[in-house]
Amino acid sequence: MAQALGCVALVVRDYDEAIAFFTHALGFTLFEDTDLGQGKRWVLVGPTNSRGTSLLLARAVTPEQTSRVGNQTGGRVFLFLHTDDFWSDYQGMKERGVRFREAPREEEYGTVAVFEDLYGNKWDLLQLKGKTGETTL
Repeated sequence: MAQALGCVALVVRDYDEAIAFFTHALGFTLFEDTDLGQGKRWVLVGPTNSRGTSLLLARAVTPEQTSRVGNQTGGRVFLFLHTDDFWSDYQGMKERGVRFREAPREEEYGTVAVFEDLYGNKWDLLQLKGKTGETTL
């Protein structure tokens, strides 16, 4: 039996502002935006050319959900954006206004820098090293 994560829900304040951030600042693709009625939409975004997990942008509708916007994991890094060209992505994201919380650093596992999405959720931009020192994605 094969399994895979299809999508991860990210609680957002507003669909359109979230779509704008993810497609412009991060360069993601809007894969789907379906009106479900009563103000709900099924909105999927993800890295262009990715065959992996997508983000489901889920608009907060209750006070409890609203309180989680930007802090779904209690301040820990929440999502990990893997790349095969760290420096190009890092520079492009900075030019498009993405806020990095630290300077890039080299770790045993690869090159990494923590950034925030428009709500303050922490992400890692990460270029992994393979077993032979080569970068893998």
